[in-house]
Amino acid sequence: MAGGGIDTRISQRAAAYEYKVTYYLIFSCIVGAVGGALFGYDLGVSGGVTSMDDFLIKFFPHVYERKHSHLKETDYCKYDNQILTLFTSSLYFSALVITFAASHLTRWKGRKASIITGALSFLGGAILNAAAQNIAMLIIGRILLGAGIGFGNQAVPLYLSEMSPARIRGAVNQLFQFTTCAGILVANVINYFTDKVHPHGWRISLGLAAVPAILMLIGGLLCPETPNSLVEQGRLEEAKQVLKKVRGTDNVDAEFEDLRDASKEAQAVKAPFRNLLKRKYRPQFVIGALCIPAFQQLTGNNSILFYAPVIFQTLGFGSGSSLLSSLISSLALIVGSLISMALVDKYGRRAFFIEAGAEMVVYMIIVASLLAKYFGHGEELSKPVAAFLVAAIFLFVLAYGRSWGPLGWLVPSELFPLEIRSSAQSVVVCVNMIFTALVAQFFLASLCHLRYGIFLLFAGLIVIMCTVVWLFLPETKRVPIEEIFLLFEKHWFWKNYVEQRHLDEDPLPESKPAHPC
Repeated sequence: MAGGGIDTRISQRAAAYEYKVTYYLIFSCIVGAVGGALFGYDLGVSGGVTSMDDFLIKFFPHVYERKHSHLKETDYCKYDNQILTLFTSSLYFSALVITFAASHLTRWKGRKASIITGALSFLGGAILNAAAQNIAMLIIGRILLGAGIGFGNQAVPLYLSEMSPARIRGAVNQLFQFTTCAGILVANVINYFTDKVHPHGWRISLGLAAVPAILMLIGGLLCPETPNSLVEQGRLEEAKQVLKKVRGTDNVDAEFEDLRDASKEAQAVKAPFRNLLKRKYRPQFVIGALCIPAFQQLTGNNSILFYAPVIFQTLGFGSGSSLLSSLISSLALIVGSLISMALVDKYGRRAFFIEAGAEMVVYMIIVASLLAKYFGHGEELSKPVAAFLVAAIFLFVLAYGRSWGPLGWLVPSELFPLEIRSSAQSVVVCVNMIFTALVAQFFLASLCHLRYGIFLLFAGLIVIMCTVVWLFLPETKRVPIEEIFLLFEKHWFWKNYVEQRHLDEDPLPESKPAHPC
């Protein structure tokens, strides 16, 4: 906020916010969170499909031959094929490209418009993948799915943050992560059974992405637009009525006035992407748009989720055992997200980041140590070692599932003021997709060349991430979303930037005198 009067009024009004957990709110948020199910399903399904013999025989016969070889030099390298990994990573490269168009649509036409567009793109991609006859059809289908992710990941976290009351925003926003985890779990269950359906089980796995796409499309048509977006579009009376329904009370004047004030500031911003680089937004930009989305991928968890069946088969597990092991890992993700939803608004974001991050470092070191001692010598792992390895990966995913997974979307969606929120979210998605795509494209090659050292690399990166969070991320739990910028004005480091927040502003109207911070 640029006007000092507005800053003061928001701080005073926040105490007057009222809400109830209404059915209207619950329906709206569940519908919005279905976008997470789509993201999770497509994240989880590709690893299982790329490990299926029928899929490899049709599209990657050389990988199939290497998979069934028993030469010890190929232990870590059985699936090292850049076209095969492009099947996974093309989805995220596509999401990266489309996210800026999604930002424009989200800001000017609303969160609903992006949710609906994303659902249609998902539906087209699922149909094309299920009918694929060659690699080109596979890749084009994945590109359409990626476009759906670009729109969905742009709109859904914003939708959930804006619809939820401040006191329960963490839990509500994490519906996105919860349904992402549920989508991964469902994908692994389906892969487990379709692996036994010859020769077209992989088509069933890929085609079933159409089911959540249809649910998301129907929900997007039925659910309300967020009050924040309606105010931003100038539909003030409609915004107030939606706010009353969502909050379950007619006493919404304080919150509504805050939304109007925030919208006035947003409308004064003519170039939101350029404004992201202003000094006053630097804390949010560096932490929320750059560090956290990159860190979320550099934990190494998504490489495990993408390629869990591939990893377990590489380590000597049979096809059924590898899919069962990946199913166990995805179950850990569900449990972790439930823990996070229940406790994140009580204990805060920073505590979850740092404590779970410390656990993840320990588990990565355990995995690397087991592989260094027992794997890569041309022999399969013994059952006790394999069980211990699965347990370590399970605990790693559980820690990620209650921390860097959900909070990697929640925290960035909270940090930005309305005037740059949609453009900032597009940068968040962009950075996330860059690192997701890079991890997806190069993990198997890295596993081949670094061997167990790739897990030590992830452990070192997690140490760096936790240190950055400890030093530079303020706690945002239970803080109204339009007041979060105040946290940076009190932060030991960032206050050096935001104390200058008004020096680079355009001249304000006379009715809004500049605040001499």
